[in-house]
Amino acid sequence: MTAFRSFVIFAGMRTGSNLLEATLNAHDVACFGEAYNPYFIGWPDQQTLYDMTLADREADPQALWRHMVNARKVKGFRYFHDHDPRMFQPLMDDPTCAKIVLTRNPVDSWVSTQLAYATNQWKLNETETPIPAQVEFDAGSFRESLAQTQGFLDRIQHALQVRGQTGFWLNYDDLRDADVMTGLLHWLGRTDLDRVEPAQDQVPQNPRPMAEKVTNFASMQAELVAADPFQLHRIPGFEPRRGPAVPSFLTVETGRGLLFMPVRGGPSGPVESWLSALGGVERDLTQNALRQWKRAHPGHRAFTVLRHPLPRAWDAFHAMMAARNPDLRGLLRQVHRVALPPDEDLQALTEAEKLPIFAVFLDFLRRNMNGQTGLATHPGWASQSEVLAGFSRFGAPDLVAREDRMAEDLGFLARAAGIERDGPAPEPLPEVLDDPALRKAVKAAYLRDYVAFGFPDRP
Repeated sequence: MTAFRSFVIFAGMRTGSNLLEATLNAHDVACFGEAYNPYFIGWPDQQTLYDMTLADREADPQALWRHMVNARKVKGFRYFHDHDPRMFQPLMDDPTCAKIVLTRNPVDSWVSTQLAYATNQWKLNETETPIPAQVEFDAGSFRESLAQTQGFLDRIQHALQVRGQTGFWLNYDDLRDADVMTGLLHWLGRTDLDRVEPAQDQVPQNPRPMAEKVTNFASMQAELVAADPFQLHRIPGFEPRRGPAVPSFLTVETGRGLLFMPVRGGPSGPVESWLSALGGVERDLTQNALRQWKRAHPGHRAFTVLRHPLPRAWDAFHAMMAARNPDLRGLLRQVHRVALPPDEDLQALTEAEKLPIFAVFLDFLRRNMNGQTGLATHPGWASQSEVLAGFSRFGAPDLVAREDRMAEDLGFLARAAGIERDGPAPEPLPEVLDDPALRKAVKAAYLRDYVAFGFPDRP
């Protein structure tokens, strides 16, 4: 049996990872919280861990882990799907790092997360009173969460398999089972412990029937039936694999049928308006429903539209400034040298004042997509090459159009589907972007897309 020197808990929000951490800490197996959360180091409001700051960790993420590995006792941390992506491979490559994989019914996890956001109550001890609340089930948000969770678990399983390693798989319900916790601690090397009782300082926050926690329970049930519930609570390896998550695909019934596969940050607005003018647009389809649609529409055509990287990055820049995520902007200011003014002053920036900030943001994108930052690559600024590769795991589009030619190209595709209509006109490029320095910077960030799709230097 391998003598473990460190451990990692692969988990997600509202899976019980706080309770698991408390149990480990209560038995002298130190767990240092979310050590690689991009927005804090260990726990919220904590400034350092092993005397390393957030900036220190950003510069050398493995240094923090080496402190744990070199410690006298086995130490570890919790790692979620959106934590520093540079750490995943080193952790998997080390057979002396124990891999604990914690899962929970994804419906329970999603609802619990939404309740926590609604009440701002993330942990509950026996002396506290739970805040009563209900949430509305959002099918699109749930499907996105499910896809992220399943993709993360599949990645872990594959990484373990190719390395000939195994993990200790736990379900949420196992966390209050003393026999299972004893087995876990023995597996980590604490064979001196006769019996490990789960931590008692935390209690379940929402022990109510699901129908009492969700305002539109009937709608949720209908969505789960359509989404094939037999795969919702699977442990990887024991049930059939799921394909990649279907993005926000749109279908139109007119003619033989059109299927739009939008790229985040692309010209989706004009294309959606064009589709709406053709007929009723259906969205929020499950994989199963989309397959049925394809079978029912022989001769249908699927397409996507690419945008030149420069205006797409410009849109991503504006989306970042407008997003309800001040932590991201704070991280860009403090760690990644993006000189954003305070949030309350962002709206007052002129186009000319945005340009030098945008140039630094482009350099951040280059480093981010090269795996040189602790932030996961956001879909809104990911390379379009990788986005299309994800599409192809479900079904490749018939046509990959470019925004500047979508009037002609989508008109051609529409006629192939029996629809006599030209495509939408492209939106003009903001004049402020006609700058050689910006063209050079965006090409450095998106060289893969320039080569793959033949984008010109000037949009």
